[in-house]
Amino acid sequence: MKARTRAGGGFTLRHLLGVLESVEQGDFSVRVAVKAAGVERRVAEAMNQIIQRNQDMATELKRLSEVVGREGRLSHRASAPGPGEWEESIDAVNALIANLIQPTKEVARVIGAVAGGDLSQTMALEIDGRPLTGEYLQMADTVNTMVAQLNAFASEVTRVAREVGTEGKLGGQAAVAGVSGTWKDLTENVNFMASNLTNQV
Repeated sequence: MKARTRAGGGFTLRHLLGVLESVEQGDFSVRVAVKAAGVERRVAEAMNQIIQRNQDMATELKRLSEVVGREGRLSHRASAPGPGEWEESIDAVNALIANLIQPTKEVARVIGAVAGGDLSQTMALEIDGRPLTGEYLQMADTVNTMVAQLNAFASEVTRVAREVGTEGKLGGQAAVAGVSGTWKDLTENVNFMASNLTNQV
């Protein structure tokens, strides 16, 4: 039987179904016509509020994606369009962002210290009392290994330079364990230079 408009200008079931189908397809621009009074009006207003909150949620997530993901403004967070599960969903998104950002900030802190000549800093393996796991832990291990190799290399170069150049202890050689690639090349170059100085003397 075809749905009819009730007396007083209320919405039809066909109209309500059309709105629901649009929302189900991700179109949050539609609204239920609010013309009736009583229960029909309350249904229309509640439905429209649900649609509005979905629209607000989508807009907020897009904004957050832009300002945090593209513009790098890491302090921004989403605000909830409503109570209950709306708020809990936004809280979960904000927690996700915080969890993603904290290791990034740690990397920036350590790399900044290295760039400033401070090789004593390492990435924390726990954040807020929780140990890093997965790729977060791999990233932290990689950064900490890099700092350790830089530290070992700097210490050995300083020692050899002091012994050979300042103290006159000829024959000094740098020994940096576990290095490869450029680290190994640099160590070998330092040792070659020290050997040349020793041979010249």
